[in-house]
Amino acid sequence: MRKGDFSFEFFPPKTDEGMQKLRATKAQLEQLKPRFFSVTYGAGGSTRDRTLDTVLEIQKDGFEAAPHLSCIGSTRANLLETLQLYKANGIRHTVALRGDLPSGLVDFGELRYASELVEFIRKETGDWFHIEVACYPEMHPQARSPQDDLNAFKRKVDAGASGAITQYFYNADAYFRFVDEVCGAGISIPIVPGIMPIATFTQLARFSEMCGAEIPRWMRLKLASYGDDRASIRSFGLDVVTDMCDRLLEQGAPGLHFYTLNAAGLTTTLWQRLGL
Repeated sequence: MRKGDFSFEFFPPKTDEGMQKLRATKAQLEQLKPRFFSVTYGAGGSTRDRTLDTVLEIQKDGFEAAPHLSCIGSTRANLLETLQLYKANGIRHTVALRGDLPSGLVDFGELRYASELVEFIRKETGDWFHIEVACYPEMHPQARSPQDDLNAFKRKVDAGASGAITQYFYNADAYFRFVDEVCGAGISIPIVPGIMPIATFTQLARFSEMCGAEIPRWMRLKLASYGDDRASIRSFGLDVVTDMCDRLLEQGAPGLHFYTLNAAGLTTTLWQRLGL
């Protein structure tokens, strides 16, 4: 069995039906015994209670949970209240993010960057939290240059980040080049690749457009050629993502973080194919 830091990401459901689906997904993925489950957090704390409820359910089942925390649209007082809530519930792991600016929101809040959020968490809670941050092997879509992007990542690490999870990608070379550049900048925290299973082409194209992740031309053309044939899209996607994950692990990636979209099937199949 391969060794590594393997984890799964959920988002907090908005409906009772969605919560029931997530519970079924969680029950399946718990059998794989990941290191932790992370749970996303809406901008400005819009899903704080649902994020916490989901995290507490995960903890109740004996697994480590890492709620996300984003600073866009939030005040220091709101963020401190959330941190104290997490701490009071024995949560010691968090994913600190800038967060996306919701449509129509012009107030960034009191903290504008993830590095400021990491610094704030460390100032208020010391070493209580293991803090994950995001990084972008293909460059953050709002970065002015690769060097600016690397500098922004280094500021998060210097502020006290414990580890990093990448945006998803389908070009392993981009990850390895990024890790080399990070090492050259004197950064030594573990950088875990974020993995997005491919369920549908339209959904993947929409996500990738929003977050700046590249779908290589050959993949895009192949996926588009399947039209509405979801079985072929999923089969092709499993082959491509399995091969990429194999290479990542063979060449030294410290683990994998799966963006599950609250579904277990593709992630479980990838897990089995990889011999995890």
